Amino acid sequence: MPQPSTTDRIHRLVPSPAGRTHLVEQGTGPLVLLVHGFPESWYSWRHQLPALAAAGYRAVAVDVRGYGRSSRPEAPTAYRILELVEDNVAVVKALGEESAIVVGHDWGANIAAVSALVRPDVFRAVGLLSVPYAPRGGPRPSEIFAQMGGDEEFYVSYFQEPGRAEAEIEPDVRGWLAGLYAALSADTMPAPGAPDPHFVSPGGAQRDRFPTGRLPHWLDEHDLDLYAGEFERTGMTGALNRYRNMDRDWEDLADHDGAPLTQPSLFIGGGRDASTTWLADAIAAYPTTLPGLLSSRLLDDCGHWIQQERPEDVNRILIDWLTRVTSDK
Repeated sequence: MPQPSTTDRIHRLVPSPAGRTHLVEQGTGPLVLLVHGFPESWYSWRHQLPALAAAGYRAVAVDVRGYGRSSRPEAPTAYRILELVEDNVAVVKALGEESAIVVGHDWGANIAAVSALVRPDVFRAVGLLSVPYAPRGGPRPSEIFAQMGGDEEFYVSYFQEPGRAEAEIEPDVRGWLAGLYAALSADTMPAPGAPDPHFVSPGGAQRDRFPTGRLPHWLDEHDLDLYAGEFERTGMTGALNRYRNMDRDWEDLADHDGAPLTQPSLFIGGGRDASTTWLADAIAAYPTTLPGLLSSRLLDDCGHWIQQERPEDVNRILIDWLTRVTSDK
């Protein structure tokens, strides 16, 4: 298997429990596995791959199961989080490694956290971007989401009904993605007091609340074309099936109720990201839930797409943390 140089970016398909995982790697050194969120792809790490490679790491960004050129099983149950953990393990093994540092954004942060939780033998450190770690516990997720928003519907509940979000998104994937990316970016998100794009009005669609007419600064037409082209080819169901397994995840992780992540860890959030404001209590609990936390940072005037909105800041924080993790080893 050829090894990538600092400047080469290599695409590969490797075996996984679902069939195959598409990955992109750059650099040599300790393995850093980068896991994207919704609705993204390996491409969301395009700024981190060369930076980590130049810093002496083997940076590998995957297409999560259901996305891009990775396998897309038909059964909705194939997208439960423990299945995605095994995909991550398979990638590490296929690359000839015994262990890796795993870093995730958005849903990828949850996947990274559970990977470290259930397979500490493989994932020796964990970095979380945008979505804080919160141990499994409490009522079923669907029960919590159903109570949010009053007369309005929380977007997660909206996504959980098979086919419903697809009917909104797939007739105009590019326009929907542009609106969502803008809605959650610091420079284009709706003004305070405007209708919240995380909720859907009765009889309405999520895109009704998206801003229009301007892309966020981090997204150009080429980037948008790449994202849209992938989802136009694959459809949205594989990606949305992650939301449709949250109750199954809750059941599958019952033995880990309240469990902390003990590996060396990192958290980076956006100061204007709802994920960090809604989950402020989870961040405050880090002394208990992330006892190995080495760094926790909130970036001012930053939205949800953190490694794309503020790549230089994220790269600097990430590399500083990786240096500490690998030096300690």
